Amino acid sequence: MKVVPGGIAATGGPVLRKLQGFGRLEEADATALALFESGTRLAPSGADLICEGDRPEGMLAITEGFACRYKLRENGARQIMAYLIPGDVCDFESSVLDRIDHAVGTLSTCRIVRVAPEAARDLRARPALERGLRTAALVDEAILREWIMNLGRRSAVERLAHLFCELLVRMRAVGLAFGNSYDLPITQLDLADTTGMTSVHVNRSLGELKRAGLIERKGKRLTLCDLPRLMEMAEFRPNYLHREVPVAA
Repeated sequence: MKVVPGGIAATGGPVLRKLQGFGRLEEADATALALFESGTRLAPSGADLICEGDRPEGMLAITEGFACRYKLRENGARQIMAYLIPGDVCDFESSVLDRIDHAVGTLSTCRIVRVAPEAARDLRARPALERGLRTAALVDEAILREWIMNLGRRSAVERLAHLFCELLVRMRAVGLAFGNSYDLPITQLDLADTTGMTSVHVNRSLGELKRAGLIERKGKRLTLCDLPRLMEMAEFRPNYLHREVPVAA
């Protein structure tokens, strides 16, 4: 089979671009994944795509917008445990579970793909795609470990700095960063529920980063103005993302 270094994989959707970054795909694999990505639908901001307690049903992928994994306390307090950005696939391994133990919801208007269990099995029957999906799932676990470090051992500004550096690498990997800028269509409340702070504390910390000349936010666009300093502040090392991406360009 012909291996695809560019072509479909270079021009396809974010899921294809992400998996291509973990290993070269054969042409038939790239074509199958591109076809899978073509069946998208829109989901509004604030919608639950998966509810805690749901039974697993195939796979879900994000091709536009931001979504998140989260859990709620009985008082309504929310903890965001992962961002799902374009190219991310969730529920890859959940088919072995009886019930989903968390919720997945949109943080912005999203374009999503739902894959029925039979179609998901067909994709996983392809060794290169199975390997790419499994690698992506392992990277998701590594990201969660880094987020735990963020919550437990970094200061408020360091938490935000680290998160912004991570998102730059992840957005670059799917071709959605422009230099050191990318769209971040989430609110300060979302950032608060991610970093374990109040929205007031997030606002103060963002102001501190802006005054230091490290970031600039205009509308939804976030620019990391001094990436080396931001990385140094956050002790950001992208090794856990397993990407050969030049973060200091």
